[in-house]
Amino acid sequence: MNNRALSKLSLTMAAVLAAFGASNAQESTIPRTEYGHPDFQGFYTFRTITPLVRPRELERFETLTPEQAAEWEEFENRRQNRDLIIDSVGGAQYPPGVISYNEFWYERGNQTVADRRTSLIYDPPNGRLPRLNEAGQARQAEYQQMVFESAGPEGRTTVDRCITGFVGGPPMIPGSYNNNMQIVQTEDHVMILNEMVHTARIIPYADEFDIKQGKWEGNSIARWEGDTLVVETTGWYHDYNLRGMSDQAHVLERFTRVDENTLEYDFTVTDPLSWDESWSARVPLRSSPDPVFEYACHEGNHGLLGILAGWRRYEVMGFNGDGSPKSETGVVATDE
Repeated sequence: MNNRALSKLSLTMAAVLAAFGASNAQESTIPRTEYGHPDFQGFYTFRTITPLVRPRELERFETLTPEQAAEWEEFENRRQNRDLIIDSVGGAQYPPGVISYNEFWYERGNQTVADRRTSLIYDPPNGRLPRLNEAGQARQAEYQQMVFESAGPEGRTTVDRCITGFVGGPPMIPGSYNNNMQIVQTEDHVMILNEMVHTARIIPYADEFDIKQGKWEGNSIARWEGDTLVVETTGWYHDYNLRGMSDQAHVLERFTRVDENTLEYDFTVTDPLSWDESWSARVPLRSSPDPVFEYACHEGNHGLLGILAGWRRYEVMGFNGDGSPKSETGVVATDE
């Protein structure tokens, strides 16, 4: 072997060793549990003013410039400010005479996500939910009729009953408040605790589902794909879930560390009884110094009687339960 060939071999070996060393150094910077998994344990917030679905006024923009993002943040924070809603006019999706809590109680976030996307949904590329298919539309109509009749507690939403819904998921979708969660890891389980409605998913590491009983939050199993935590959920107890999911929905969640203080949360929803195509969204989980406090949901526990009593009173007066004039269709809008 001549000197030139030897020199090339030495350079090649040096490059390989350097790459190997850089790779090891990068891996060594990822905090790990005593079991060797990336350590995601801690408290996080996923609040952001970036909506799940791309607003119509931004439908031509996949992302915003820094200047556009600042302008839109100012506009949206003002639009959603409950203290600025005029009771007789309504606003922020509230009809006249109906206003929720004042602004003090909200923590929806006041900034867009870091890359300034105009929606958390990235697939479909238009940033919007696919249209419900025929089966999904029929189930939605049945659900809305059930809520319209409100024959008893079971006829109200799971949100009213403080069972499930809101932002807890799966999938976890930012909302108006309580966008906080905690991750705890053991050798053979991962636990995801959501503040609202204070639900704890205790998820085993497994290759297949071994529980046949449906659950309100579905049955979940977890696995590691490299340094990404993957959680699969199916087997729901009820047939109308957040965003219209049926009891046959499949949710795939992926957690990946982006930097010291951030996890990327990416999820895909597939449900042939709701949509003819799956949809995916991405939202950052940012480290929070605050613990997750108990969310007692007393409004639903103690207010359900008042909700039903008010509904019956409106019926006696000849109105729908939402105070609107009675119609033959009986369909009223719901937030779930």
